[in-house]
Amino acid sequence: MQDKDLPDIVDLVREMGAFRHEDRHRSADQDHNRATHTDASGRKREFEEDGEPQTGPLSGLPAQPDTASALPQHLEDLAARARTYVEAASSPNTRRAYAADWAHFTSWCRRQSVAPLPPDPQVVGLYVTALAAGTADDVPGRPAPRAASAKPHAVSTIERRLSALAWNYAQRGLSLDRKDRHIATVMAGIRNRHAAPPRQKEALLPDDLIAMLETLDRGTLRGLRDRAMLLIGFAGALRRSEIVGLDCARDQTEDGLGWIEVLDGGMLVTLRGKTGWREVEIGRGSSDATCPVMALQTWLSLARIAHGPLFRRVTGQGRKVGSGRLNDQEVARLVKRAALAAGVRGDLPEGRRANLFAGHSLRAGLASSADVEERHVQKQLGHASAEMTRKYQRRRDRFRINLTKAAGL
Repeated sequence: MQDKDLPDIVDLVREMGAFRHEDRHRSADQDHNRATHTDASGRKREFEEDGEPQTGPLSGLPAQPDTASALPQHLEDLAARARTYVEAASSPNTRRAYAADWAHFTSWCRRQSVAPLPPDPQVVGLYVTALAAGTADDVPGRPAPRAASAKPHAVSTIERRLSALAWNYAQRGLSLDRKDRHIATVMAGIRNRHAAPPRQKEALLPDDLIAMLETLDRGTLRGLRDRAMLLIGFAGALRRSEIVGLDCARDQTEDGLGWIEVLDGGMLVTLRGKTGWREVEIGRGSSDATCPVMALQTWLSLARIAHGPLFRRVTGQGRKVGSGRLNDQEVARLVKRAALAAGVRGDLPEGRRANLFAGHSLRAGLASSADVEERHVQKQLGHASAEMTRKYQRRRDRFRINLTKAAGL
């Protein structure tokens, strides 16, 4: 039976991480800018008055009792490893987004003269109300902007920020009750009043993709790289982070999300994605011009890449290949640029066309055009449910089943 006098291991790790972080990085100036608040249990909580989050896997945690300083030496390595696991629990993009959301919330609290700590459902309810009303960035005492210039946040953005607050509070050992009436009732009203259908990116079908490939210069390394990225992203239905996260082989980089194996029938991609590890089969194309395996092999051969990241930045007027991994934003820019150059959806004005395409256009394109059983498409996309896969099938099966005629009309 566990001794009730012993601290929970989670609390112990949190105390260790907070103590080491604060002890290593806190300066006299930072101490001067801190304010303390007392929660319901009578313990003092600290927060940065400027609302800027600190960096690190356990950043911004409130100071813990000095008992953490008595941590045995032989547990310090375990504490350091625990912090790396905490950091690995979420993706870098998620942590950056949550840190930015927390900074926005604490900045709003400072302007409204309310404390962000401890969590107060009424304060959070007022914050999400300000987001929905487009007044979250207003400064008290100054004239409010005109109603026409106010920009209410989308419901999806508000829900993400609410999730970010709950996550940040949890990292501080606190709990935000999202079912509290001050939050739940307000969010229900916001959804009823402001919810809108999701804006999905346009699916790029095979003819669109072939036209996009023709806009790329096969005589340059950049053109060869871009061809390989488009074809692999489409044929594998990969996310943009998965495309640039691939390595030439297993365990070659610390930041890699997977690796490739070229086989006789095609290419096997092993990925660590949102739903865990999965294997994606990318078969060879019907011609060399549209074969994703051939395109990748050509790029790797001429770029002289045999180890590390597959897709890298090309510099020196297209003659030099860097060693670092390409940013996933480059995939979205490539898709948008090539689609516009190929005249995809040329029936629409230029301004509207620019907002139609992004990295997900490749995933949606395969899901919408592959004429196979739905379960195969679901497996390729790595979805846990067929319902999610159908959301990616933008144009497939539309009006194939006519219930009007089936009913006798």
